[in-house]
Amino acid sequence: MNVQVTARRFKAHDSLREYAQSEVSKLERYYDNIIGADVILSFEKPRDSVKTAEISLSVFGKKMLAKESSDDFIKSIGLAIEKLERQLKRYKTKKRDKKRISTKVLL
Repeated sequence: MNVQVTARRFKAHDSLREYAQSEVSKLERYYDNIIGADVILSFEKPRDSVKTAEISLSVFGKKMLAKESSDDFIKSIGLAIEKLERQLKRYKTKKRDKKRISTKVLL
C-alpha cells in the first residue's frame, strides 16, 4: 500500500510521519485490497492550536474519507483511523453479502 503524508502550514517531524504511516498500514488487517492512502495533517486554527488529521483511503472501486480534529496530532490520527476501521468493516460486509446474494440467485 502506498501511503502519502502531507503537512500543511507546518513541517512534520519524521516520527509523526512514521507514526501516521504505521497506523494507516495497520488498516490492511481489516481489508487487504487497499490501493493507497493520503494523510493530510494541518492546523485548522493556529491560535486555538486545533490539529486536524484527514485520511483518504483508495479501495478498489471506492474512496473512503475520515477527518478528525483535536489538540494533538496523534489523537487526531487515532480517531480518524477508528472511523476508517468502521468504514472498512461495513464495506467488507456489504461486499460479502452482495456476493452471497448473487450466488443464491444463480442456484
